[in-house]
Amino acid sequence: MIKIGIVGVGTVGESVVKILEDNKDIIRARSGKEIVVKTGVVRNLNKERDVNIKLTDNYLDVTTDDEIDIVVELMGGVEEAYKIVKSAIENGKSVVTANKALLAYHRFELQNMTDKPFEYEASVAGGIPIIKALREGLSANHIESIKGIINGTCNYMLTEMKKGANYDEILKVAQELGYAEADPTFDVGGFDAAHKLLILASIAYNIDAKPDDILIEGIENIDTIDMEFAKEFGYEIKLLGIAKKDGEFIELRVHPTLVPNNQMISKVEGVMNAISVVGDKVGETLYYGAGAGGDATASAVISDIISIVRGSNAPMLGYKKPLENGDFKLRNRDEIKSKYYLRIAVSDEVGVLEKIASIFAKNSISISNFLQKQGNEFVKILLSTHEAIEKDIKNSIEEIEKLNFVKKPVNVIRIEE
Repeated sequence: MIKIGIVGVGTVGESVVKILEDNKDIIRARSGKEIVVKTGVVRNLNKERDVNIKLTDNYLDVTTDDEIDIVVELMGGVEEAYKIVKSAIENGKSVVTANKALLAYHRFELQNMTDKPFEYEASVAGGIPIIKALREGLSANHIESIKGIINGTCNYMLTEMKKGANYDEILKVAQELGYAEADPTFDVGGFDAAHKLLILASIAYNIDAKPDDILIEGIENIDTIDMEFAKEFGYEIKLLGIAKKDGEFIELRVHPTLVPNNQMISKVEGVMNAISVVGDKVGETLYYGAGAGGDATASAVISDIISIVRGSNAPMLGYKKPLENGDFKLRNRDEIKSKYYLRIAVSDEVGVLEKIASIFAKNSISISNFLQKQGNEFVKILLSTHEAIEKDIKNSIEEIEKLNFVKKPVNVIRIEE
């Protein structure tokens, strides 16, 4: 018998307990042993929970219990979770976590701290087995790129905006449906997706970047007119987490992205997640499924538990030794290369286009597509560029926003083809 302790018996924790009970026969057949939850740790012992296990509000009752083999951390947060997981490791426990924020900041410290199994499939894309795919299934490949829809809230909102809803309307609906929190910043600001991208990039490239190191933009400034431009020129707008290898450099970025509508990832709608991974030998592989929810996330947690019970002890981030060609370097965000879409609100005057075009030309930026939309107050200029460097786009925007006829900040969406 394998005994586990769960730190954080919320939605996912309750699902883990129930699935272990409901599917105990198949889980025992696949793992070779009976797996039972001995103790759960909660913050509030007075709150009713739909589980029949011993509960405590002291994490040491789990991390120092000699009978418990595996500690499952599902509480969320960063530093408190780090302290608890560290205690579990110091007491010789294997660890399973679904905590993306913890791993975004402390994954390399945790890897160096333990020689016991440490699994985290549920930390990225819920029930999609993307961690195992990168760490094991694609381990013979150099990973050329990762592009992922890894936040279901944003994907749901962008899907509905494509149908005509405006941002404020659909955010309210997402909150009513439970897809977005009362304070939705973590999701709509791109931070949730950034944490997940950093985890995937660690496995693909063994690169220790933190959220503050990478480009992160959310969907707050997307407008229905951007959706019109996208449709006109054969794109869909998605919030993507992107990791790319270019020589010795790795680009890591999260932002709204114009994706050609003939790409499979552009067709993913609603709250679903999808991740495209390109390997140098296998080519493109695509992983699709439920990226959140109690049962989907719990499914991934239990798959990790089963892996540990079977005796798997794969390196946490997939590397037994450093890469032969040395460490990759994180590309400075100002040096990122992309195609760009810009929305510029201007007053209806003679010479506007000429002045804007001259600024782009001065910064070595050429325009590929152009639309002009007459609004109630301003003319909206919508244009896309050929490939340019981020700093050149920034310099152009700074100059454009100083022009007297430009009435609002310039909105930018990058294009990924």
